[in-house]
Amino acid sequence: MKQVIHRKLSSNNLSLSLIFLLTFSISLFAQEGDPVVGKSLFNANCIACHKLDKKMTGPALRNVEARLAEEEGLDREWLYEWIRNSQGLIKSGDAYANKIWNEYKPSAMNAFPTLTNADIDNILAYTATEPTVTPPPPPGPEGGTTSSEGGISNKLILGALGVLFALLAGALFLVNQTLRRFADAKGVALTEAPKRTPIWKAFIQNQFLVFVTVIALMLASAYFVYGYFMQVGVNQGYEPVQPIHYSHRIHAGENGIDCKYCHSSARVSKHSGIPSLNVCMNCHKSIYEVAAETQQEGLAEYGVDYNAEIKKLYKAVGWDDAEQKYTGETSPVKWIRIHNLPDFAYFNHSQHVVVGGIECQTCHGPVEEMEIMYQHSPLTMGWCINCHRETNVKVKDNAYYTKIHEQLSKKYGKEDFTAAQMGGLECGKCHY
Repeated sequence: MKQVIHRKLSSNNLSLSLIFLLTFSISLFAQEGDPVVGKSLFNANCIACHKLDKKMTGPALRNVEARLAEEEGLDREWLYEWIRNSQGLIKSGDAYANKIWNEYKPSAMNAFPTLTNADIDNILAYTATEPTVTPPPPPGPEGGTTSSEGGISNKLILGALGVLFALLAGALFLVNQTLRRFADAKGVALTEAPKRTPIWKAFIQNQFLVFVTVIALMLASAYFVYGYFMQVGVNQGYEPVQPIHYSHRIHAGENGIDCKYCHSSARVSKHSGIPSLNVCMNCHKSIYEVAAETQQEGLAEYGVDYNAEIKKLYKAVGWDDAEQKYTGETSPVKWIRIHNLPDFAYFNHSQHVVVGGIECQTCHGPVEEMEIMYQHSPLTMGWCINCHRETNVKVKDNAYYTKIHEQLSKKYGKEDFTAAQMGGLECGKCHY
């Protein structure tokens, strides 16, 4: 009987041990979390205020759990409570919660009551990952091997052609000497060719040819002089270097930022306006460096260090990136104007953008593809007039044109009208 009881006790102890080990391993695995899932949760909930290795609106979160445990003696349970309801923990009088609040106020941490313990475990697992170091791009061949190889091959071709022409000239000289010796041996007398009248003398003696040439030169000169003066003030292709490099290709192209987000006055004003640097800082408070691939592409293809340009922006607005605050020491940015109409020409952006519904690319070209902004269109009077003659005005559901559209439809018996047919060629429309 005792032996049976002993066996039962041993079996029960073994079962309890297995259950305990299984429970411990499951809880340990749950606490470790999945850093891949944690990254997506971090990007969805935390990245607006936190970076892993840099102080932003909130503190840096790399190895936050280990740091809190070592420096403050706080465990994961404290993190659960803080993430779900930071204000409640502050009001409870928690010492470290109030320390964080006093350091970063008035920015309060959002509450995330819907995050489960498993979600937070995954986020903490992601914050515990080691930072990845992007290796620098491999250096190109020393001395520009590719270009030098192309240069050597070109030199070889030019040298070979030079040798070929020298041999040909030598061969012609030998043929000439051989023929002369052959004529001397046969007693053939070589007669000199009669002297020709110099071509300039013959030209002067022909009065008709002189007259025609003078007329042709005068017409050609007038054509080129007219063409030269017609280009005065036309800056098509003008591409100045700005004090801070701004890539429209990245902002408007890859990131899809609407033109009117930065040039907001184009909706309501004659001018599109130069964006305030505060508009730039709406994003660049958080974006202090670009992705490694973008940085390498900028250096390799365009010779631009994007991260250095962001530092120029910070200096201009007086932003201390380390302390995440403005210093008050600002410096103006002397932007170089690209598109410039004469003072006697009137152009209203809001009328074209809002009322006319004209896309920015119609006048400014494929801005979303431009690494460096340049003047795409000539902006001449003839260019504007052609646009007014060829472009139909968008009058459907456009209250601005309701009355004039009704009158023109009744008069001409059609629905579509160009800007020219609506008076777009009247001098006073564009000139003061």
